[in-house]
Amino acid sequence: MSVRSSKSHHNASMFTAVTFAFTAPVLHAAGENVVTAYDTSAAANLDDVVVTGTRQVGLAASESASPIMVLGAEELAKTGSPDLMQAVATIVPSFTTQAFGGDMANQTLQAKLRGLSPNHVLVLVDGKRRHTTSNLAVLGGPYQGGAGADLNFIPVSAVDHVEVLTEGAAAQYGTDAIAGVINIILKKNASGGSVDATYGGYYDGGGITGDVDGHIGFEPSEASYLNFTGEVHNHSHSDRGGIDPRVISSTNLASYPNSNMPYAAGYPDLNKIQGDAEYHLKVAAFNGGFDLGGGTQFYTFGTYGYKEAASYENYRLPSRVSHTATTTASNGATTTTTTYLYPFGFSPQEASKETDYAMTAGIKGSLADWNWDLGSTYGSDYLKIYTLNSANASLYADTGSTPTDFYDGKFIATQWTTNLDFSKDFEVGLAGPMNLAFGAEYRREIYEIGAGDAASRYKEGGQSFPGYALTDAGVHDRKNYAGYVDLAVTPITGLRIDAAARYEHFSDFGNTTVGKLTGRYDFTQAFALRGTASTGFRAPTLAEEYYSATNVGPGTAFVQLPPNAAAASLLGLGSGLKPEKSTSFSVGLVARPSDRLTVTLDAYQIEVRDRIVGSGTLYGSGGAINSPAVTAAIVANGNFLDPTVSQTGINIFTNGINTKTHGADLIFDFPVDYSWGNIAWSIGATYNSTEVTKIIATPAALAGQPLFDATAISDLETASPKYRANFGALFKVGKVSVNLRETVYGPSSELESPDGGIYYESKIGVSPVTDLEFGLEATSALKFTVGAKNLFNRYPNKKNSDLLAAYNADNNNAAVAIYPGFSPFGIDGGYYYVKAGYKF
Repeated sequence: MSVRSSKSHHNASMFTAVTFAFTAPVLHAAGENVVTAYDTSAAANLDDVVVTGTRQVGLAASESASPIMVLGAEELAKTGSPDLMQAVATIVPSFTTQAFGGDMANQTLQAKLRGLSPNHVLVLVDGKRRHTTSNLAVLGGPYQGGAGADLNFIPVSAVDHVEVLTEGAAAQYGTDAIAGVINIILKKNASGGSVDATYGGYYDGGGITGDVDGHIGFEPSEASYLNFTGEVHNHSHSDRGGIDPRVISSTNLASYPNSNMPYAAGYPDLNKIQGDAEYHLKVAAFNGGFDLGGGTQFYTFGTYGYKEAASYENYRLPSRVSHTATTTASNGATTTTTTYLYPFGFSPQEASKETDYAMTAGIKGSLADWNWDLGSTYGSDYLKIYTLNSANASLYADTGSTPTDFYDGKFIATQWTTNLDFSKDFEVGLAGPMNLAFGAEYRREIYEIGAGDAASRYKEGGQSFPGYALTDAGVHDRKNYAGYVDLAVTPITGLRIDAAARYEHFSDFGNTTVGKLTGRYDFTQAFALRGTASTGFRAPTLAEEYYSATNVGPGTAFVQLPPNAAAASLLGLGSGLKPEKSTSFSVGLVARPSDRLTVTLDAYQIEVRDRIVGSGTLYGSGGAINSPAVTAAIVANGNFLDPTVSQTGINIFTNGINTKTHGADLIFDFPVDYSWGNIAWSIGATYNSTEVTKIIATPAALAGQPLFDATAISDLETASPKYRANFGALFKVGKVSVNLRETVYGPSSELESPDGGIYYESKIGVSPVTDLEFGLEATSALKFTVGAKNLFNRYPNKKNSDLLAAYNADNNNAAVAIYPGFSPFGIDGGYYYVKAGYKF
């Protein structure tokens, strides 16, 4: 394998009836044949009509009873972020992204909303459910267990705008939408296009990024549109780790072949595990629609992506892989020879080849004043995993031969969703029409783990990442049937009420019914109050239920035990996962004291019962407390562990905790015109706090080890910033624009222990990070941009010095990770870029 290092406006060229392909009703009555083309030259704002969080037609974001942000295409582009996920996170304070991940999670970073799990966010594309990644975030941290939709397989230049609903919407869109919904609206241009090129990198080296993308729109026939988008994106490794104490240990250096290490290239910085993965990504998207006549329209859209990625794993000492052979001469004398495969040591890489695609097709229209929409979406994420520049130490010791590259296995996650939706407005003598919407959904999901090749599975497998065993492999599926009803009324002037209920049947978890009640009262045109109460029911993802693997380090080996494995019963953990249940409340205000000034403030509380989270580290050997039942569970599950490691154990997902999350979101927008130009002032701020309110009793089989250690609890309660505030000012003077954004991250912390005994707290203090971008419109079509994210090259505080000292004293490779991986703004420092764009 090789890895290379807003507003909407209308014209007469497309019909509005196919502007959006949503689960919500169609936007216009049959026969209008109005054409829609979006002007993305201005950022979308609270005056834009939205379709997320409501099934009423023509509702602006500022009029919504639910908190919703609208992010226009130019606003996303001005973040300077290299991908869609980071662009959205830069603007929306309560949407946070994982900046650094361990092992395979470093190749598929996750994101979360309102401090909950990535699995609590539902992603839609033009109103249709997006499939999730097959790459589960297994290792600990605030994003552990995440297997959300990978937004980075959607090219940014294909996006017209993004609607972010920041409240529970399980009753409207699906029971997993506990934290909110992200609805990505694709461009539907009948003409024109753009080409953009970006190049950037980190101030301190690495992370070289190159991106080229293009978008074009056609009108193949009257009242139709067809859009194509393509993007090629490259990103190189970065390295922000410290010195591995093993490579400077006098004990190690005194023995051959470890004494060769000072002669290795780059010594002593041989361990490169703490840094970005390298990847090469190609993505494409299409979007089209046309009028079938008789008030009926056909729509279709889809995406395709292919990514090759690789991330460094821990360096292995030269002595790690050896073969000893004894020969006997004719005179009977014996000679023993030891051969070392890597006499200077080696740095394995975890690599992947990922294919991701989705396609939607449907028809919609109007019949007897009923709007209807029938659509079906199929999506798949197929990930092949490899270990490169490695070796199977046992295979080499036993046979004198080993591959250096291994095929470790595969993940496949597919999702097929079909929706049928109806809606109609009724005049019932109230202050406004009553809107009735109802519909049904069928969804089938499949999750598969495929075993690695024979060499990757021999005994402990390849160094740094053993192949998936035959006992890990399997194909698992689920069917889901759902029906919903949504009723919106305006009983008196200024008051809007929306009630929704949803029934779902899971083939593996039975039935559930959830509800949502939303209201808004406008006291005046300048001031309104809104509030919501809702319930949710999230079935475990198939990955959470069935993922199984062995995670290794130079001196550690831990099994990720499937919750439904028979071996789990040896630990007293029952026979699998059960669904989470949630209750959410929010209350907010909307103030528009002038036509230009808009302020929204929304407070919320979300309780999740039987929350699915990863356990703490449960030791079978090498911990401060060890449980024989842990070792027995490993054996019963059929896992083979490297006999040379000093610490062994398991991790497991379980319904072990109740949490209560409360917080508030503030949005402030105020554009001002001056004689010399204009400034758009903005503030986006969020406060978020999660408290663990209940922990299940630790099973007796764990012999005194807590099921959830201090690290696991801190990952839920303190590893994410308590608050975040974005202060923005966009200056425009003639052909010149300056976009200044100051982001202030509140404090965060995490507890960590080398062996489950003493825990050390690593803290990141209040951290201001500055982004700055200059743009020049050379012509009406050509624009040049230069900018910086994290202009002043700020780094998070390093990990607790006593913790690093403990790792160094023990010659533990964990000392390399000098920066906390939970840093909300990453560990790489400043990123600087240039960009050129051409529109036609």
